[in-house]
Amino acid sequence: MSPVTVSRALARLSAEGLVVTRPGAGAFRAEPRDAGPAVGDTSWQEVALSADAASELVPRTVDASGVLVSLAVPPPGVVEFNGGYLHPSLQPERAMAAALSRAGRRPGAWARPPIDGLPELREWFARSVGGAVTAAEVLVTSGGQSALTTALRALAPPGAPVLVESPTYPGMLAIARAAGLRPVPVPVDRDGVRPALLADAFRATGARVFVCQPLFQNPTGAVLAPARRGEVLRIARDAGAFVVEDDFVRRLVHEDAGPLPRPLAADDPDGVVVHVCSLTKATSPSFRVGALAARGPVLERLRAIQVVDTFFVPRPLQEAALELVGSPAWPRHLRVLSADLRGRRDAMAAALRLHLPELALPHVPSGGYQLWVRLPDGTDESALLAAALRAGVALTPGRPYFSAEPPAAHLRLSFAAVAGTAEITEGVRRLRTACAETGVTAGPV
Repeated sequence: MSPVTVSRALARLSAEGLVVTRPGAGAFRAEPRDAGPAVGDTSWQEVALSADAASELVPRTVDASGVLVSLAVPPPGVVEFNGGYLHPSLQPERAMAAALSRAGRRPGAWARPPIDGLPELREWFARSVGGAVTAAEVLVTSGGQSALTTALRALAPPGAPVLVESPTYPGMLAIARAAGLRPVPVPVDRDGVRPALLADAFRATGARVFVCQPLFQNPTGAVLAPARRGEVLRIARDAGAFVVEDDFVRRLVHEDAGPLPRPLAADDPDGVVVHVCSLTKATSPSFRVGALAARGPVLERLRAIQVVDTFFVPRPLQEAALELVGSPAWPRHLRVLSADLRGRRDAMAAALRLHLPELALPHVPSGGYQLWVRLPDGTDESALLAAALRAGVALTPGRPYFSAEPPAAHLRLSFAAVAGTAEITEGVRRLRTACAETGVTAGPV
């Protein structure tokens, strides 16, 4: 064994309390630990937590199951069609490591940062949004999920309705329910949210917040059509409501996408839009740096809630983000990623059409990291997921993406978390086996 292997083994044994290392003397077996105190009785918490929920107008539902499906790492050998982040081979690991190293050597890199974020990083995010957005209207956040949490807490009191796309990102639904909000679905088609139904929902509920993903929506991949962009902003302003724009995958555009529409916030002089964006999806799940952009009095409320919750984003991570996006490696990474994602998308779409024509694929997006497929009527999502895992492929069910009863069974299939196109083809073959086992298809090919 190499010295590195021995060192790691000793570190693991020491952490588990099995050995004691003494510099200059060696490693020794640790003294046996006492059995410890008796296990306590925590059953009283069931009453306390239930009483807390019953005392509220709209009980909070703290349920992370819809998020954990995408965060869970499947067993070795299982094809990861459920992942929500880039495979390590797609991550700019060398560029991130170099950026973090350079950042750590900057004078003052470990000092307390400005509460709103480093001015240079806020300026970079402001330029990314475009329009008249300035650095003074940007707050640096600990990733997109944190920014969404801050936005919903700032804009809606417990018990209030909040309009959401249907289907939509389960993590946002979990945030809303944990805050005691009532998600109200507004259907989405391939051109984004349907404005007439959005207006109806505002009138029926009196909601003051609408959360949407206008670009490569999760899970459908829809892009809000040009004719609908201004209409959505007009409807929200007439209702005296905010639009929370989750611009989460703008940097995961595919090579064949063409020019992208600007963020809604870039065309909003009146402060209707609260913009959320992040570097995480295009880098690594651990590179949690994002931003909130807003105009008007709401900015102060967003700032106050973020300060109370987190104080500030660690300065070394902000400095590393500045180093990364300012390096020549950043545009190179985005170009390579754009081409790779297009190849993966095409490989998955082709494999589905060849091996699983029974699954409806209504839209193939030109950005993002997933395909949204409709299962035949009567399909049991839970049974299919279990059969797929036995066949060696992990899936994301469609049910958590709906805030109310879903119109049909669906699957979200990610092509970004796997090793490459060969694994995508193998994953679809395994999915075919699971579909045959559960009666979704006539049999394996």
